[in-house]
Amino acid sequence: MSRPTASTRVGFIGVGRMGLPMCANLVRAGYDVMAGDVRGELQAAVIARGARWGGPGPAVAAAADVLITMLPGGPELRHLMLAPDGVLSALPQTATWIDMTSTSPAIGRELASAARARGIAMLEAPVGGGVQAAAAGSLHLFIGGDAGLLERHRPVLEVLADPGRIIRMGSHGAGYTTKHLVNLLWFGQAIATAEALLLARREGIDLGLMQRALAGSAASSSFIRDDLGALFDGDYLTSFGLDRCCEELSAITALARRDGVPFELSEQVQQIYQRALARYGPADGELLPVAMLEEQAGVQLRHRS
Repeated sequence: MSRPTASTRVGFIGVGRMGLPMCANLVRAGYDVMAGDVRGELQAAVIARGARWGGPGPAVAAAADVLITMLPGGPELRHLMLAPDGVLSALPQTATWIDMTSTSPAIGRELASAARARGIAMLEAPVGGGVQAAAAGSLHLFIGGDAGLLERHRPVLEVLADPGRIIRMGSHGAGYTTKHLVNLLWFGQAIATAEALLLARREGIDLGLMQRALAGSAASSSFIRDDLGALFDGDYLTSFGLDRCCEELSAITALARRDGVPFELSEQVQQIYQRALARYGPADGELLPVAMLEEQAGVQLRHRS
């Protein structure tokens, strides 16, 4: 991996819970980083981590050799890039745009086409992993785009992600689709596991023993091994918004309908998440549907005090 130099200018737009530690890692790796966000109150946090502040976006893009976007979702990304005075029009044609937003494949393909029309090289690289992985530089990246472009920018990506988890899935759209499918399966595992545990508790089975039995069985999953403890602690994982979960589920079920793929179980997961959104609103908590199931069952999965 070639060493970064001060002359490599990285623009970073979207310095929220995930983006800010990612930006800090790039600074520590030696890159010249200018960061921005529509939320001006984040300026002090950006400067404290050694990056320069560039405002809401266009100025960041105009000064970048590599632009990274990490936004809350597809609608925000589309507006940022395609507005008349937006970021795509400000990017130099010599720059590369790497998008790490978990957006829909449809919006992603639209933006890739718009970038191509301007002569801008673009990679999609939606991320797997939460805030801790972002801080540790151990994210999982699902790449869509040109293989040669990926290799050219691998040094930047390896600052942010585990090198063994930077996987090129195919052309534009494949990375976004993969990310949505990963999340779909995780959401589905959460719902199925919660239903099983609610029944186990009703039947008087110790949930600690149940977790141990499941983790060592054919029913094991990363959710059971790594995330179930949060539910037992009463933590519904507030690092991601329930409305964003529903946005992703709607996008992937729409893609299945378009392609004529049977998706009944996945649509049921989507409906449960939509009911939770109606119950709790756009609150932070990607496991809030489990809280709704607990309410319906009159039983909680958290450890009894």
